[in-house]
Amino acid sequence: MFRRSILALLAVCVVGLPKAVAQRAPTIAAAANLNFALTEIARQFERDNGAHVDVVFSASGTLTRQIRDGAPFQMFLAADEEFPNQLTAAGLTRDAGVVYAIGRLVLFAPAGSPLTVDERLDGLSRLLKAGGVTRFAIANPDVAPYGRAAEAALRTRGLWDAIRSRLVLGDSIAQAAQFATTGNAVGGLIAYSLVKEPAFADKGKYALVPQADHPPLRQRMVLLKRAAPVVEQFYTYMQGAAARAVLVKNGYGVPE
Repeated sequence: MFRRSILALLAVCVVGLPKAVAQRAPTIAAAANLNFALTEIARQFERDNGAHVDVVFSASGTLTRQIRDGAPFQMFLAADEEFPNQLTAAGLTRDAGVVYAIGRLVLFAPAGSPLTVDERLDGLSRLLKAGGVTRFAIANPDVAPYGRAAEAALRTRGLWDAIRSRLVLGDSIAQAAQFATTGNAVGGLIAYSLVKEPAFADKGKYALVPQADHPPLRQRMVLLKRAAPVVEQFYTYMQGAAARAVLVKNGYGVPE
């Protein structure tokens, strides 16, 4: 599954009460492209610090709307800079946050697809001209930065107008990846971090899209004003060597 969360209970002993009171761990919101990498980082953080965080994954735009509506998230790791900046401008964050990762986009074709993958999308262009593209998956550009990057890459290669009516839009990049692997689509433009995971082994082929073909996927994180000390710890941990190593392993660039 591409959409998962870490659900944990932190047992707290309170002096004066007859029984320990179980409290749910603080919840952080994260872009769907982080599904695998951040799950691993959160588990590593728990091993290293003995503290739990719950992670909810969805499209950055969807999470931004939920935060504006009062969702009890304490930290937000987005797939771009625009959505965190909106929350900062609205006075909902501690500060402007930091860029923690640089994402990459790939062209993916499932096993058995007639689509030939290449970084310039020439195979996609040929298949479109031959009438062989029935459905092609990207994330919804309205809510998902990776969807906006996919649209930009298709426009860069002059394919947007021809392919637009054949697009199937995922609510998040994780759902777009699901669509791209089902066989109902000839392929899709999805996150590099997702295709590097064991769940994608033998599911198809992919090629990295040149970063110059779309605006950079600079992924920013921010602490929300209600952030608890354990979330502040996690925010710092995300900037450390252990977390950065996981991000690099999962196909991200990291800022210097």
